[in-house]
Amino acid sequence: MNSKLKKVARTGYAAKAVVYGLIGILTLMAAFNMGGQTAGQMQVIDFLEKQAFGNVLLVLIALGLLCYSGWRFYQAIKDPENIGQDKKGKAKRFGFFISALIYLSIAGYAVMKLLNTGTSSQSGSGQKGMLSSFLTGDAGVYVFAAIGIGLVATSFFQFKKAVNKDFLEKFDYKSISEEKRRRTIKNTGYLGLIARGIIFAILAYFFIRAAIAHNTSDIKSTTDAFAFLHESPMGSWLMGIVAAGMICYSIYIFMMVKYRKFRT
Repeated sequence: MNSKLKKVARTGYAAKAVVYGLIGILTLMAAFNMGGQTAGQMQVIDFLEKQAFGNVLLVLIALGLLCYSGWRFYQAIKDPENIGQDKKGKAKRFGFFISALIYLSIAGYAVMKLLNTGTSSQSGSGQKGMLSSFLTGDAGVYVFAAIGIGLVATSFFQFKKAVNKDFLEKFDYKSISEEKRRRTIKNTGYLGLIARGIIFAILAYFFIRAAIAHNTSDIKSTTDAFAFLHESPMGSWLMGIVAAGMICYSIYIFMMVKYRKFRT
């Protein structure tokens, strides 16, 4: 794999780490009434826009997420690390493709903010209305059910990777001699994947429940998953723990920026 592609991938990982770090920090602060807000990827873009030099931050995060999306598309289509064409390989590459689309949409949202076309409430409400009309009826039920099933699978694989420690393979973990680095990668990866598994499981519950109830007009996001935790018994602590897990995931991704090994 050439060095330029590796730089694109590492730049993308850095942007992803920043997004998850801000999700975790903002939500952790909100959990214990220290300011902040329950946040998802789009809320992070809104937060960056409001900071000093907000446009510069939006340019940087948009470019970084475009790099990440491009890397995921390349993984899905070209298979640079020889994941393979068997069922497991195809499933992973399909997951890369979906991930690429998601992060491309987040980058697009940042670009719209820069162009002042994403901040218009009229435009936003119009798009939401069009999406809601498409998702009403049987079409919406099937779409929500498919998303819910996909999220169940995603949640399961997050927990599976954490328990089996599959995430360590990206680092050639056995060859790392520095104990502090080994602990950081292992602990943050484990806690981060568990936190992501919880969020995906809650989102799966939302979508499947909506499909069963034929109520497909309201699309849920990470923000709603955190709100769900906050409204449960010991909600502030639960939301805070999962938010801390997101910060751990951010640290784990930052470790990937420097130490990830690319198979060829």
